[in-house]
Amino acid sequence: MTDGIRKNRIGKQITGFRKRAGYFALCAVLLTLWPMRASAAPRLQDTGDKLVIVIDPGHGGENQGTIENGYEEKGMTMVTARAMYEELSLYEDVEVYLTRAGDRDLTLKERAEFAASVDADFLFSIHYNASASHELFGSEVWVSVFPPFNGYGYQFGRELLADLRGEGLFIRGVKSRKNSRGGNYYGIIRNAEDLGVPAVIIEHCHVDEARDEVFCDSTEELERFGRMDATAVARYFGLRSSVLGVDYSGYELADADAAFPAPRTEPDVTEPEMCSIQPKETDYGTGLLELTVTAADQETPILYYSYSLDGGLTYTPRQIWPQGDALTGTYPDTFDLELQIPSGERPTVILRAYNMYDLYTESNTYVSPGTYRYGDEEAVEAAGPAQVPEAGESDPADGEGEKSREKGEEIGLTALLEICLAAASVLFAVLLLWRAVGRIGRGRRRHQRRKEAGDSRDHKR
Repeated sequence: MTDGIRKNRIGKQITGFRKRAGYFALCAVLLTLWPMRASAAPRLQDTGDKLVIVIDPGHGGENQGTIENGYEEKGMTMVTARAMYEELSLYEDVEVYLTRAGDRDLTLKERAEFAASVDADFLFSIHYNASASHELFGSEVWVSVFPPFNGYGYQFGRELLADLRGEGLFIRGVKSRKNSRGGNYYGIIRNAEDLGVPAVIIEHCHVDEARDEVFCDSTEELERFGRMDATAVARYFGLRSSVLGVDYSGYELADADAAFPAPRTEPDVTEPEMCSIQPKETDYGTGLLELTVTAADQETPILYYSYSLDGGLTYTPRQIWPQGDALTGTYPDTFDLELQIPSGERPTVILRAYNMYDLYTESNTYVSPGTYRYGDEEAVEAAGPAQVPEAGESDPADGEGEKSREKGEEIGLTALLEICLAAASVLFAVLLLWRAVGRIGRGRRRHQRRKEAGDSRDHKR
């Protein structure tokens, strides 16, 4: 083969290799981008040419709503609903209504009937939240249990909650709830759906929790919520506004199915399957206790945790489970938790893991083997030295002095004698067993010899 032919073949091989490499690279890029495209989808709801939106300021009249922490919900919802109305009115080809313009009583059925009377495409019920324990915080959107309304609510809820997360609010998720008959628990959703109108409840934040209160403690903040609600609605319906200079035509939403409820919206009525804690690092001189926390829930993500240092008598306020995500349904099942133990305490730790529906499972109990002693020299000297257990030993009781040590020595001597007696008993039993086994063995050998002798007598030829 000449050098020219050889070079030509090598060149073709290199060219072919480059083409194949480029093809595989393109496939790799497409495969990488596919999940991103698969997570977005067109709007499930078909509204036709005319779009009608009804905004419902929750409560009103005799129904004040939550009045926790000095707030009155019926007034707050009115401020937010009006701001939402004004913002949505700036968009083209949309009619916007309020179920109430002032402070008056309206039943849930009357609100739904009004929405149906104007041929509404969607009813948005505006609310603020509070909890009996005053420890819940975050935003949530409640949707219908049943398709296709569930899918409509889910696609809108994902849009709004993503915006609220961007503002710093904790996200509790897009959720549904059933009543005792298996229908929608919330009356506004149930009554609207009976009349063919999709409806959702927007719970913006909790007025009785410090981490949420900063988001709703002024008229400006309440109006800001209304404008954010309007923007999420505009994206959901693909609206345009020349006044605002935005065009959401063709905007893609979260993927959902009109025939089935979105998985993470379905009510979870069971606690997390497991929760455990294991000590990782301890420093009695600084008060550091580091635990490895593990929890698992197959249905909904873990969102919060709280812990007790006194064996479950009291618990801390809820804390955010690191990287728990109610929108994607993901959470890490394990993380390391650092606790600062007060000086002079020997903690008994229990931890609770809470899922998206606020159901919790308690961990095992970790009892510290030692007492933490640290701080300024006078306090440490007054409290006594740190009670740090030796390897394989448990911590002695605090404050017992010489009597405690003498008692401990007596208990140790007694325990040693008991161990010696027990060992002697075991040895004696072993010897008796060995002797009995020996007798049985000798008896079997004699029996075998007799049997063999008998066999030889019976089978002579």
